[in-house]
Amino acid sequence: MASSEELFDCSICLQLLEGPVTTACGHSYCIKCINSFWDVNNNSGRSYSCPQCRHTFSQRPVLKRNTLLAALLEENKSHSPNAADTYASPGDVECDACTGRKRKASMFCLVCLASYCETHLKPHLEVPPLKKHRLIQASARIKESICGRHDKLLEIYCRTDQLFICLMCVMDEHKGHDTVAVAAEKCEMERRLEGTKQEIADRVLDSERKMAELRGAAGSIRDAAWKACDDIERLSAESILLFVRSVERKRSEMREKVGEAEKAGVDWTHSRLRQLQREVLELRRREDELDQLSLTEDPIQFLQVMTCL
Repeated sequence: MASSEELFDCSICLQLLEGPVTTACGHSYCIKCINSFWDVNNNSGRSYSCPQCRHTFSQRPVLKRNTLLAALLEENKSHSPNAADTYASPGDVECDACTGRKRKASMFCLVCLASYCETHLKPHLEVPPLKKHRLIQASARIKESICGRHDKLLEIYCRTDQLFICLMCVMDEHKGHDTVAVAAEKCEMERRLEGTKQEIADRVLDSERKMAELRGAAGSIRDAAWKACDDIERLSAESILLFVRSVERKRSEMREKVGEAEKAGVDWTHSRLRQLQREVLELRRREDELDQLSLTEDPIQFLQVMTCL
């Protein structure tokens, strides 16, 4: 049986219902979620359907707020055992609008340059002018994206000084510098990153090819040594008995030299193999680091790391 929290969840966004409405088939959704669903899926003029049971409606239903469900939601929120969890703990991002005890912020407004908890975020979700503001997930690193001089978003990258700046900085101390949008610079760095990754991949392939050649060379050295030993045995067997001692001495000397040559050759190839293996491990480590870096969504963190490479 579903928990009370699950009963109050919207099956589209999987979050707690906001402005709950109920369709004729009995399923409830956030009013914004169901309207967005129908806007996206019914732009071709087809019939409207319930996302959950697929019941179809010949015309777009007129949705009304389910006041009973809304009241139950408010009651559930007030008695929720996790209500205290909304207060900010050490390390959490605090709501800039809260007075007294601060609640944990969930979103950050790139226009207001402020973090908001669920309660103080509501105006941004309901007031038309504020709904146009761009919201992102609240994070402790967001403050690093604000210009300490002008309190504006750091959305420009100065290539001349290799600094993140705001639009006011462009018209001030960075006037005339080579500047570009952070997003555009990230795209450029991603392009360079792909080139670097390809270069590393090519070097790995080249090193592996050389390793294969060296392994083949080591085998050839052994084969040559064995063949030389066989030839020596054959020549010694054909030698005249009068020169047996001389042949034995020469054979021993030659075998010793062949053994030394074999050891030197094999030792060299093994040393070179170990060197190339270390290089391949280092290249693969860099390749893994670059793969992780390419997944970074924070453009500032991404560019800071790329600048240090």
